[in-house]
Amino acid sequence: MKAYIVGVGMTKFEKPETRDWSYPDMVREASTAALEDARVRYDQVEQVPVGYCFQPSTAGQRAVYELGLTGVPVYNLNNNCATGSTALMLARQLVEGGGSDCVLAVGFEKMSRGALGGGTGGGGDLAGSPVARHYGIMAAAHGFEASPPTAQIFGNAAREHMERYGTTPAQLAAVGAKNHRHSVNNPYAQFQDPYTVEEVLASRTVHRPLTKLQCSPTSDGAAAAVVVSERFADLHGLGDRAVEIVAQTMTTDTEESFASGSCVDAVGFPMSRAAARQVYTASGLGPDDLDVIELHDCFSVNELLTYEALGLCAVGESGKLVESGATTYGGRWVVNPSGGLISKGHPLGATGLAQAAELTWHLRGEAGARQVPGARTALAHNIGLGGAAVVTLLRRA
Repeated sequence: MKAYIVGVGMTKFEKPETRDWSYPDMVREASTAALEDARVRYDQVEQVPVGYCFQPSTAGQRAVYELGLTGVPVYNLNNNCATGSTALMLARQLVEGGGSDCVLAVGFEKMSRGALGGGTGGGGDLAGSPVARHYGIMAAAHGFEASPPTAQIFGNAAREHMERYGTTPAQLAAVGAKNHRHSVNNPYAQFQDPYTVEEVLASRTVHRPLTKLQCSPTSDGAAAAVVVSERFADLHGLGDRAVEIVAQTMTTDTEESFASGSCVDAVGFPMSRAAARQVYTASGLGPDDLDVIELHDCFSVNELLTYEALGLCAVGESGKLVESGATTYGGRWVVNPSGGLISKGHPLGATGLAQAAELTWHLRGEAGARQVPGARTALAHNIGLGGAAVVTLLRRA
């Protein structure tokens, strides 16, 4: 049975503590928008997966109780930065399996200011951390410095890529400049200021070679999607809203993530490549069939690594690809038209669903000034250390 996204909604992503709202407030805003977009009432929703990372158990119920007390089953999900797309994946599975005709997937986060600790317990104490093996790889190869752990492991992946393939600081900065430029036209983005490559390079160094304008910020926000069966869409006349989830897969770490001792592999390149290949095989489509892509640019280097994992270019060629203009308007693909995590923001639980919302708007022709002309096929990539990589291929029904 096919599954379709028929409604999406999200809040503006905000710097933590700048807006006086609770997480139930933000979930009500995003979910109400998604339900209204789908022309679906909450009492028609049969199941609700809710993703978040920084609230207690059953916060999902607390959040969606704002929509109504219908007794609907609620699932609380936490899968690090891939949490939002995990909620979408569960919604799709519930519909494709025939167990439900209408599912609401929700993701939210209310965060604190400042860099994430990376699951290391602060100060580099790896004992008991879910990412102990990942940071152990980094520490063995590069040591452990005083900079934020997540920036450190991705920054060290960037150093490795530079050493192997000649990737330059300017090519890394071109990712940040592109995504900040894209976000100028996104009213949901945390930041909407353009920057040149030179300005990105000149911003404060977080962990060499990564500067502040190449790093995703902590953010508050929520996003939601209504996923329905084909029969529900037909019964309720929702064909004009429908975006098909053509293929979707999640992969987790394998021995390849750790065997090389490389930070490139430890931050998820093998997972992303495997997930993309599985989606291409399942859909019968490939990189050349894609028009618009939202991918997990938590740091600029991860956008370059993901170009390679998705097959947009050969391994080692991603710096040249972004520099060529192939991943922006007028190029072969438009990657992160929303501004990506770097400029749109990164409330962990909401990110994957915000990607789905952005791509749905493009496929419907509703993205306004940032619309990718003629977009028919889209791909979302969402990854979390520890690890999970979710790749979703969408197509206008």
